[in-house]
Amino acid sequence: MANSRTNEPDVASFAEILRAGGIVAFPTETVYGLGADATNSDAVLRIYETKGRPRFNPLIVHVADLAMARRLVDFSPLAEKLAGFWPGPLTLVLPRRVDSGLSDLVTAGLDTVGIRIPDHPLALALIRATGRPLAAPSANPSGRLSPTSAAQVKAALRDVPLLDGGPSQSGVESTILAIAGGGVTQLRAGALPRDEIEHALGRPIAVAEEGGPVTAPGMLASHYAPRASLRLNATTARPGETLLGFGSITGSLNLSPSADLREAARNLFAMLHELDTRATKIAVAPIPRDGLGEAINDRLKRAAAPR
Repeated sequence: MANSRTNEPDVASFAEILRAGGIVAFPTETVYGLGADATNSDAVLRIYETKGRPRFNPLIVHVADLAMARRLVDFSPLAEKLAGFWPGPLTLVLPRRVDSGLSDLVTAGLDTVGIRIPDHPLALALIRATGRPLAAPSANPSGRLSPTSAAQVKAALRDVPLLDGGPSQSGVESTILAIAGGGVTQLRAGALPRDEIEHALGRPIAVAEEGGPVTAPGMLASHYAPRASLRLNATTARPGETLLGFGSITGSLNLSPSADLREAARNLFAMLHELDTRATKIAVAPIPRDGLGEAINDRLKRAAAPR
């Protein structure tokens, strides 16, 4: 049921699948998501079953606007300020309203939920047409590389209805912030760089310690992994390795010959997908850690972790 550039009648048909308790893959500005009605436990369970995802790993809820978000979570003044980044690649972990109607499977038993407004016209049209919030992790088998194109979704989840919105613009998942009292903690680095958030708030924000409890997606030590093994911070390829370059370090592919971190983020998963089809060992050039480099290095570290 895969579609290329999709018009409004197609969006309506996908919304009908979701209202009936089915799952669909759809585009966002970060990566492709595997969506289900977040108020329907049977539908949310299909996400976990299709991905092979651990049930203790909570899901992000996607909404069409602030009005829908306010029906699901409680906003503090600080949360309201951070919501100024929406629509966009920022997930806020906020207290779940007792009357939200969200499935307990979405929150993995927590009293908080991660929520965001995606910055993609098809994603927003689908949520509005469905009339319900959509739980949507990345549209891939759990722990594997996130998909940034419809072709990658089709290769991994062949039988899932797919709304094709072209290549993802950001290329890495959303930044996740937990808000408690007057404090903000980054749980996952993502497509919205931490320094931009700190500039907007006028103060630094905390970063969650490694090895803490899983309170948001993307916190597992091994995640975003290709089948090939990864060696990081490589300047040359060893025998049997294929080099993924960056800047002046050239390889079989290069994340960004001009050392542009936004270009590197857009290319990260797509190039790892490509190399994974023809290599068993991948070496990756060093990536600076400033700005979006924090998110890129986070994904690479988890992709290279022991499995």
